[in-house]
Order: sequence, then C-alpha cells, then structure tokens
Amino acid sequence: MAKNTQPVLKRCRTLGISPAVMGYSKSSNKNPGAQRRAKKSEYATQLNEKQKVKFVYGILEKQFRMYYEKAARMGGNTGEELLTMIERRLDNVVYRLGFASTRREARQLVNHGHYTVNGKRVNIPSYLVKVGDVIAVSEKSASNNRFKKMKEDDAFIAAPKWLDRDKATLTGKVIAAPARDDIDFDIEEHLIVELYSK
Repeated sequence: MAKNTQPVLKRCRTLGISPAVMGYSKSSNKNPGAQRRAKKSEYATQLNEKQKVKFVYGILEKQFRMYYEKAARMGGNTGEELLTMIERRLDNVVYRLGFASTRREARQLVNHGHYTVNGKRVNIPSYLVKVGDVIAVSEKSASNNRFKKMKEDDAFIAAPKWLDRDKATLTGKVIAAPARDDIDFDIEEHLIVELYSK
C-alpha cells in the first residue's frame, strides 16, 4: 500500500498550511509558507494548490487524478465536486467525527478494520460514504482501551454539520452531502481544475 511519509510540519511549512489542519497542535517557529522565490509562476501556484489538497487528505497522484476525472464527468462545478468527493472518504469522515486525532491516524485505524459502515466492516480508507450511511466503531474494537477513553474524553471536536455523531455509542451518520463551505482550510480549487485541463 502506497502512503505519504513526508514530515508533516516541514511539508505544512512548504505548502503554507497550518499544522492544525492536519490535526497537529505543534507550531513551527519558522514562518509558514515562507518561500525562497519572491514570485511564483502560474504553474507553480496551480501545482501548490493541488499538492496542498493531496497532502491534507493523504492521497497520491494516481488516485487524485482518478477523483478529478470522476468530478469532471459529474457535470457541476468540477473543483467543488472534487473537494466534496474527497471529503466523503471514509478516513476523512472518521477524522471529522473525532474518532481519530489526525487523518493519518484515521487511515491506519480504517486499514486495521476498526470501523463499520452500515454494520459491515470496511478497511478501505478511500471508501466513499453516501448520505444515510452509519459509521461506527466495530463491536470488537469498542472494548479496546483507546475507544473506551474516547467515550469518556470531554475534548471531543465538533463534527461538521453534514455529520451527526453519538459520542455514547461512538457512531456517526452522514445526514447530508458535504458542501464546499465545510472544507476547513483555504484552497482555490479552480487552480487545480486549470492545472489538469491544460
């Protein structure tokens, strides 16, 4: 299985994103997004936006291109369709529900089969959830100390409005499709579309 193993804080600094977007509270002393070159070319700006999304969601190029092609066929605004599709990935939904502290951790927990979708165990991080899907910690995993602590923890992050979470049973439901304004970091998706449509 291919995965991104780049140092998170260093990559955040390069791409100009806050480590908090990645679920990390550490902050770097250096100025985030500081670049050696004063002015970027149009291509460099477009590439940076694509790299930002790929890095935040932990997606590699081949899969990202597949998402883009799917979004382009949907007929709506390609950039928005792309972002909302990526937002529906199971590893991201697990992170958004607060069942993992980072997307990387969520990906690993999904890989290890700790979650079910509509009662069936799913171990594919890129699985796309649909409206009405119920995501839950599997019965076997619920007895794990990690998830027991999660039920008692008061520092639970707020779930976005398109997800409904029950902390007591560690379940979440997709109550609506994610909207563009649900994405919690700055991204100019039209630059990604321009990059791929060249």
